[in-house]
Amino acid sequence: MRGNASGQRVIAVIPAYNEEATVAEVIRSVREHVPNVLVVDDASCDQTAQVAREAGAVVVSHVLNRGVGAALRTGYRYALEHGFGVIVQIDADGQHDPRYIPELLQALNGGCDVVIGSRFLNESHREHGWVRRVGIRFFTWVGNRLGGTNLTDITSGYRAYRAEALKRLGRLPDRHWAVEQTLEAARKGLKIKEISVKMPARRRGKSQFTLSTFLGYPLRMLDSILRVLLFRRS
Repeated sequence: MRGNASGQRVIAVIPAYNEEATVAEVIRSVREHVPNVLVVDDASCDQTAQVAREAGAVVVSHVLNRGVGAALRTGYRYALEHGFGVIVQIDADGQHDPRYIPELLQALNGGCDVVIGSRFLNESHREHGWVRRVGIRFFTWVGNRLGGTNLTDITSGYRAYRAEALKRLGRLPDRHWAVEQTLEAARKGLKIKEISVKMPARRRGKSQFTLSTFLGYPLRMLDSILRVLLFRRS
């Protein structure tokens, strides 16, 4: 199943910030399954954009660093404007193994609107630090209670969408987008499914998830939840 899901054109969207060490390998692996690859360079300070182009991706660059959510908004807009029916979303740091892309597409073919790769349906989550594991479990629990879902990894950025489903969702915040998007999708009745994806801790580069970001999450999460509950109900 290469570059096709129920006869629809597929594009992979890769948000990237200072990932010159890993982005080329990710692109080459993704193109084994999806020939159309877009890298959204979020104003990297290194050679991410150049390396991505040389690896065969289309690159759109932000002038200012705006966050993963903003990069994804740019990627979604590009995909919709160019007539792609399915969007695969994968990180540039190498944590998301592209060999799972066919399974994501197969789940969409089975009638899902959003498919999420979960590290908690296997043992790979144990490779992440306890702070991160606790945070993911807590945010997932809250999302499940409010959204009526039974998910295990609400913060995962390894996803696939039907374009029609994305059109029903509101504008992502610049940062910490995953809980808000998933909760909105659930409350709007979109069919969400998880598949098991082994997602080890990143080997190169620096994770943006630290104790300080974890401690700041509750306020940001409350803001996201209120936006969904008050303004994104229909």
